[in-house]
Amino acid sequence: MLRLVPFVLVVSIFCLERVGTTSLCGEQPHLCIHMQLKEELSSNGSSVPSKAKALESPEYVGHRAIYQATTTYDSVLYGGMATLSVHEFQTIKSGQHILASITVGNVQQGHKDHTNAVHAGWAIQPSLYGDSKTHFSIRWTADGYRSTGCIDLNCNGFVPVNYAPITPGDSLEGQNKISIKILKKKDDGDWWLYYGHDGQNIAPVGFWPKSLFNRLADHANMIHWGGYTGSFQGDLSPPMGNGRWPGANSGTFQDAQYINDDGQGYAPSPSPHSDVSHKNCYQIGAFTNGMFSYGGPGGCTN
Repeated sequence: MLRLVPFVLVVSIFCLERVGTTSLCGEQPHLCIHMQLKEELSSNGSSVPSKAKALESPEYVGHRAIYQATTTYDSVLYGGMATLSVHEFQTIKSGQHILASITVGNVQQGHKDHTNAVHAGWAIQPSLYGDSKTHFSIRWTADGYRSTGCIDLNCNGFVPVNYAPITPGDSLEGQNKISIKILKKKDDGDWWLYYGHDGQNIAPVGFWPKSLFNRLADHANMIHWGGYTGSFQGDLSPPMGNGRWPGANSGTFQDAQYINDDGQGYAPSPSPHSDVSHKNCYQIGAFTNGMFSYGGPGGCTN
């Protein structure tokens, strides 16, 4: 299979600091994985963040309803997978975002600038994509979202392959469920991304070269599955998942598993633990046989 290296504009992203408080990335590095990015769109449509502008603007508030792997700093993981329900909200406006994703990373205590992570899932983010459609979204960082990495193909890093079933940034209109696998391959040591529809026809999208990373170059020690939202403080936060409380008709993750060094999925043990930032607006259901429901109507202002 031929590997194609895209020629794209290199941009930086950052972990958004909360105005008037200590950076969450500094005090709790694992929360940096959840942090969403405030993006300023340049005149040519590329995503150009401005830390100064972000800190001068009203505070941007991120929320999450996720499951985290019950691991330690010394744990060794080689990937994760899941099938995610996909949802649309045409009413989402600029300054808001909704995401559902799998995150695979390596976080080390006392080394906030060394957080390495890759993400894949779906996102509604008008300020980034220029519309309110649901898009296939990926991102990566090698330094805790300080100066490396980007979303989709907005910088050199992720390498797409020929005949991939989807390209990062593509619209997911008409899709009900997507399956994602992120795994470290034995033969080359790179972090590969696979994509399919409802567990079927899973095929490679591309890879993050191990040379991008330091901590993650060898293995991961953290995996998250779940939903995220973001909005400016004072504005009503958007819905999460499909906007319904966890249950039979809400957003779901299915077949949430770890992946071993042979590329095979296996059940997390001990079971992952939940993390919900604002239970008045979002909640998460029980993790049972690799499946959980999540979501909520939103409406939080802080």
